[in-house]
Amino acid sequence: MGAPVKYGMIGCGMMGQEHIRNVALLDGAEIAAIYEPDAKMAAMAAALLPDVVFAHSVDDLLALEYLDALLITSPNHLHLPQLEEVARKRMMPVMVEKPLYTASDQHDRVKALIKSFTAPVWVGMEYRYMPPISRFLEQVQGATGGIKMLTIREHRFPFLPKVGNWNRFNRNTGGTLVEKCCHFFDLMRLAMGEDPVRVMASGGQSVNHLDEAYDGETPDIWDNGYVILDFPSGGRAMLELCMFAEGSRYQEEISATGHAGKIEVKVPGPGRFWPEHLGQAPVPKVIVSPRTPRGPYAVDIPVDANLLAAGDHNGATYYQHEKFLRSIQEGTTPAVSLADGAAAVRIGLAAQESATKGVAIEL
Repeated sequence: MGAPVKYGMIGCGMMGQEHIRNVALLDGAEIAAIYEPDAKMAAMAAALLPDVVFAHSVDDLLALEYLDALLITSPNHLHLPQLEEVARKRMMPVMVEKPLYTASDQHDRVKALIKSFTAPVWVGMEYRYMPPISRFLEQVQGATGGIKMLTIREHRFPFLPKVGNWNRFNRNTGGTLVEKCCHFFDLMRLAMGEDPVRVMASGGQSVNHLDEAYDGETPDIWDNGYVILDFPSGGRAMLELCMFAEGSRYQEEISATGHAGKIEVKVPGPGRFWPEHLGQAPVPKVIVSPRTPRGPYAVDIPVDANLLAAGDHNGATYYQHEKFLRSIQEGTTPAVSLADGAAAVRIGLAAQESATKGVAIEL
């Protein structure tokens, strides 16, 4: 085996540290340098990577000639300007966390970036790579005979605390239907095999963070909503999000139905949040329900315990990194492109607009 691929990392907060733990499980990759301006987060990263080099700025990080690729796991509103800085100063392969951008007035900048960024960029839509969801995606067309209705339900815990409480405000996140839900719009595009033409949504802030204040400002991040997408083939998809439902047995439940039958996937939330008095956490499962012959059958899709311990996404972060590393080593095109990342955000921003204005948005 040749020398490991050396990553530089921008940001190492909660999600960044999940990336660190998962890269450590790979053969052929290592995180060699980090830029993290928050002292507490930098100290936590140093505990995971005692020999890592800390840069003083993005510019200093990009000047390290031994780096082969970058991981961007900074707050949402920094992703686009940091990618633009990489494009100006030193083009190299990048994995950037979702969402790719956060505001409608950035559309033209994103289009320009897609045209100008000549190195591979992989956008972190890791939900595709949760083993139970991967199985669902593999079987969905055969089980349904072609999707006519697709439903994604996420019932989960509230947003966790982040550095500087950046994730409490729409201006930093793009809004919940971007920050959280771009994952689900990516899955809808992938499963349906096409882009939606219309978005209708209702959402708001009903329970969470209402008694919090930061520098005298109350958070405005939403905690629930419904989104309906219409697709050109006549199929439709719906998202149901509730972020005050951490008592649920499963965090994500996805179902797709067509003329041949139905397929479902049920995915539990992070094991560290499962109540100990209830015993072992639930195992993910896929359920196929054909119309003929009638009768559902279920298959458990267990996830490797080491991968569960390395993060909160049912092993998805590891499998995503495994594929990203292979794309660097083999020179292949990233499976989740800048265009894919942009499309998911565009749907999320349209959903935020629809819910705010009370109108359907044509895409």
